[in-house]
Amino acid sequence: MIDKEHILSELQFKTSRSGGAGGQHVNKVESKVTLIWDIGASIYLTDGERALLIKRLQHRLTKEGVLMLEASDDRSQMRNKALVIERFFNLLEVALRPEKKRIATKIPKSKVLERLDRKKKQGQKKAYRRKNQRWD
Repeated sequence: MIDKEHILSELQFKTSRSGGAGGQHVNKVESKVTLIWDIGASIYLTDGERALLIKRLQHRLTKEGVLMLEASDDRSQMRNKALVIERFFNLLEVALRPEKKRIATKIPKSKVLERLDRKKKQGQKKAYRRKNQRWD
């Protein structure tokens, strides 16, 4: 599993002004926090983890392979930073979770026979209708 403290040392943070409601406060305080992490340059990931993250997070990465997450939910820059870090580690946890192998199931013989019996009965019903049809 990944070491959160070491990964935290690789993160860069950028602040900017948040949009939306907030009155004058929003126009003078840089409360929006953007987390920036270069997956390719990370020295704390194994090659397998790096490849898995790039594959599973490809829609979130820039062309250079940089992950960027933003948080502007709160008026406080510190709370937004804590929020974006929490989202980041949740995202990593989900992306690095191993996939469960699908176990192929076999259709029970009783169900196969049941289906074939239904088909046979339906065919007999239609054949019976054909025999009793008059061509006047």
